[in-house]
Amino acid sequence: MKEIQKEELATITATALKNQDILQQLNSRPASQREILHVLNDVTGQKIDDSVEIRLPIRSDYGANLKIGKQVFINSGAMFTDLGRIELEDKVLVGPNVTIISVNHPLDPEKRHGIELKAVLIKENAWLGANATILPGVTVGENAVVAAGAVVSKDVPANTVVAGVPAKVITKSEENNMSFGYITPLSANVER
Repeated sequence: MKEIQKEELATITATALKNQDILQQLNSRPASQREILHVLNDVTGQKIDDSVEIRLPIRSDYGANLKIGKQVFINSGAMFTDLGRIELEDKVLVGPNVTIISVNHPLDPEKRHGIELKAVLIKENAWLGANATILPGVTVGENAVVAAGAVVSKDVPANTVVAGVPAKVITKSEENNMSFGYITPLSANVER
């Protein structure tokens, strides 16, 4: 478990409160994709690529440890608990109301108010279905699919589909090419 010093905690808290306020303001009004990406540049401290598409609302408890690759699509209601770091590689699809968590609390009641930080990595072209929950320390492999409503507590191998609570592998692809059809993103018609 990472021990956070008092000075570091003050800085983390200030960043979290600032970014939560910024996201709350963004989520409470109509915004173009250009505006959304501009705000997320400030929240994450990185330049979000113009190929990224996000539906509001988007939420985060921290924001500064969220890394978003190119051609990522994030649907409405996504929650990123990113103090422990969350990375979405290129072409990741995040369904509505997905929750990704990189922070936990110890089971020991004496230490319960402490935090455990474990990074989450969503590899290229993975798809997280609606209402899926990804828990701390998990890596979702390249081209993997997490079914709607799944709770993922262990790493997901590349080119597999996982489902359930807790999530288990239900399908594997022998060809490393799981194709379920392709629909052109709406971004072709969205004002940037």
